[in-house]
Amino acid sequence: MLSVVCPIYNEEKYISKCIDSLLQQKYPKNNLEILFVDGMSIDRTRDIVQDYSIKYPFIRLINNPFRIVPYAMNIGITSAKGDVIVRIDAHCEYPNNYLYELEKNLLTLENAENVGGICETLPCNNSASAIGIAIALSSPFGMGNSHFRIGADKVMKVDTVPFGCFRRDIFYKIGLYDTDLIRNQDDELNGRIIKYGGTIYLIPSLKIKYYARDSILKIRKMFYEYGLFKPLVNKKLGHPTTIRQFFPLVFLLCIVLGSLLSIFSKWILYSFISILLIYGIIAISISFKSAKEYKQISLIVLLPFIFLNIHLSYACGYITGIYKLLFKKNFIAEVNR
Repeated sequence: MLSVVCPIYNEEKYISKCIDSLLQQKYPKNNLEILFVDGMSIDRTRDIVQDYSIKYPFIRLINNPFRIVPYAMNIGITSAKGDVIVRIDAHCEYPNNYLYELEKNLLTLENAENVGGICETLPCNNSASAIGIAIALSSPFGMGNSHFRIGADKVMKVDTVPFGCFRRDIFYKIGLYDTDLIRNQDDELNGRIIKYGGTIYLIPSLKIKYYARDSILKIRKMFYEYGLFKPLVNKKLGHPTTIRQFFPLVFLLCIVLGSLLSIFSKWILYSFISILLIYGIIAISISFKSAKEYKQISLIVLLPFIFLNIHLSYACGYITGIYKLLFKKNFIAEVNR
């Protein structure tokens, strides 16, 4: 049996499309269960899921009184009956061969312990800000070499995938999701898989339609929290998971130190100006190209602003995370906005 586990909270805008895409899967329904683990939603999410569960008995709604994702995943995994666990997100729609191909690749690729597809990031509405956010989250300039966001042309070994498809027994070997991590829990789990000796594969033929957040404020908070919890992930694993995580931090330090030290040295001043110019030229070049493609002239100004918000929010979160580790402060972030 294959078990799908989906953490949810206030997803009434997206949950029906998500469930419909799962119902269209070319996978035998008598060998499938879909578990929606709800963090006590206060909108219509629970009613929508329950309506589907009446019609389709393999769909179940489970309560998550702790509200955060790692608890939801652990509740779902321990409640699941399947030998294969697929973690999904309610903000997404999945191709009809998604579950079949994930399971096939998990069972056939060498040493595979987690496999996943590409996130095709889409705007959640037609506003310029929503379009700009989707572009930024799909751009190498915005996301670095995160292949599940920017794409790939062949099956490849990676450090992480979106959501993931696991053999159930991996959780007996390395443990469940770490409940200290409101964000980055997938990164930490994948780090443990690699540390254990398993391999994570990206399957580029599987493209997931992912609907991005609808405001710059939400993106700013999200990336701040990604940065905030990354040092804690590194500490738990005993090493940094990727090199790309340091680039926003280095960029912020260049801005701060460059502005302070440039008064003492022309070389520092010229280097500081050069870094800002290179960043600006790249961001503006992408924004002009995007404005032409999407016929949204406001993207010329908006997209560089979004890039800056992503990078600086992540960097500020990262510095705060280091501070919390050094001075043994609690990691607290807002749950379920």
